[in-house]
Amino acid sequence: MDVIELRSDNAAGAAPEILESIVAANTGTAIAYGADDVTARLHDVVREVFEHDDARVFPVTSGTAANALALSALVPPWGAVLCHETAHIINSEGGATSLLAGGAVMRGVAGDDFRMSPEHLRRTLASVGWGDPHSSQPTALSFTQPTDRGTIYTVDQIAELTAIAGEYELRAHLDGARIANALVALGCSPADMTWRAGIDVVSLGATKNGGLSAEAIVVFDDDAAEELVYRTKRSGHVTSKMRFQSAQLIAYLTDDLWRRLAGNSNERMRELTRGLAQIDGVELLNRPDVNMVFARLAEDHIDRLEAAGLLFYRMGPGVIRLVTNWSTTPDEIERALEIIAA
Repeated sequence: MDVIELRSDNAAGAAPEILESIVAANTGTAIAYGADDVTARLHDVVREVFEHDDARVFPVTSGTAANALALSALVPPWGAVLCHETAHIINSEGGATSLLAGGAVMRGVAGDDFRMSPEHLRRTLASVGWGDPHSSQPTALSFTQPTDRGTIYTVDQIAELTAIAGEYELRAHLDGARIANALVALGCSPADMTWRAGIDVVSLGATKNGGLSAEAIVVFDDDAAEELVYRTKRSGHVTSKMRFQSAQLIAYLTDDLWRRLAGNSNERMRELTRGLAQIDGVELLNRPDVNMVFARLAEDHIDRLEAAGLLFYRMGPGVIRLVTNWSTTPDEIERALEIIAA
């Protein structure tokens, strides 16, 4: 039975261009631990793509490592990270940030559409016992962009929230595991979504969008970058053959490959949700700004979908999550809709 993969963009394979970049880097020898020419070129590529002459990049092997290490460079052990209460760093990373930041805590901030709101952020900041050693001291604001429920922050919303955080001298981190999907959806530049909007550190995702265990931390703050020189090494994320990660990231960011791959997954999701909206018995639970939708169906209907070869995640009684990826085809979406309708 042919299956249709809609569980996660992590389930997809690596993009051909990414595999070609690994093969191309597999010639001769190169000095280890990121001192190679390929990684040096990656810094130049990142600076060009993000339009920032002093940006620095640290390849790592997972999004969890990127988030936890990025935040560890912004938050002391007695500090706190403020993020939406549904954020990935709170709910899906096993406390990795608290571990690598020496005990820093995560504090959820409410807001509609799974995004922090300015009103709730101000209320949270006003409630802190500033200067009181009995209270964790917030020093970082973290955005999941797009959110784990498929919605996105606009550039103006990011800028408004970082400005509020800046009043309390908080620096800002963007968890960009699917940042390419958000960039395509908004039609904006990487610079506009990040440092121009007040972001200091970015977790640059590639694995969900065609990469092969290749993620990175992009840093616009010199102090955070200097800390990450040591924090990445101490945590075991300065890989000996870093050129293979760097080669992937160069290919990913070159000629808009990352946008083209994300554009396919976003477009396939638009096709899927248009079709789902026409099917009786299917209730869409979020506004899918990118490549992720949550839907409510009868339990027996869900069982039949699984039996028919549709792959998805169950998120609770009667709720499933469907995610398209860089390689999802229009034919697969058409077949998925036929299965669901039937």
